[in-house]
Amino acid sequence: MLKYFHRQVQLWGEDTQKSLQNKKVAIIGCGGLGSSLAYALGASGIGEFHLVDFDEVSVHNIHRQIAFKVGDEGKNKAEINAKNIEDRCPYTKAIAYDMDFKTWSEKGIEVDLIIDATDNLFTRAEINTYAKSINAKWIYGSVEAFHGQVCFFDQSSFEDVFKISAKTPAGIAAPIVMHIASLQANLALRYLAGYSVVKDKLYYLYFNDDGELVTQKFNLPKV
Repeated sequence: MLKYFHRQVQLWGEDTQKSLQNKKVAIIGCGGLGSSLAYALGASGIGEFHLVDFDEVSVHNIHRQIAFKVGDEGKNKAEINAKNIEDRCPYTKAIAYDMDFKTWSEKGIEVDLIIDATDNLFTRAEINTYAKSINAKWIYGSVEAFHGQVCFFDQSSFEDVFKISAKTPAGIAAPIVMHIASLQANLALRYLAGYSVVKDKLYYLYFNDDGELVTQKFNLPKV
């Protein structure tokens, strides 16, 4: 196993790498962000993934959802991502749930971290409420056009920061999806490996009219 994770072992040592085998992560939503998260984290050595999504692949998903290819239309997104994770890493177990988040949350499955990869504010509010009820940490991520947001929620509340509405997203450029998922994955891996992570700070990243990448940071109120 340590040969497989050689470069990560160089980074943080054998003990930390072995500790990841005892970690469990839930990824809620297995489309754009969820596909990239599955690739970014799936071969990192985390012991168990719980992948939640009731949706099926559509042809318009494929350009930005890297887990899928032409011919996957009609297949469940969580099931494809679970197979990809296990195919890439023999030291990881991935379980797919063809259901919505509320149904999954009622199962009472214990995880070390919840990662939001959904595409609507209502489900994120549900994740926030559930995480607060069990004192769990979760990582928010969203994308639209050429910009995105990331936050590691701990003491802050999603519903105190965002107005929950049925907002219809604009178009999405494929690379920004991978960029935001990469930031989420880095926060997740640092946290699970026992490294310092800044919590309750919203990162807002966007390309301005001149094509410059701008990052803004906002400290969130704590409840």
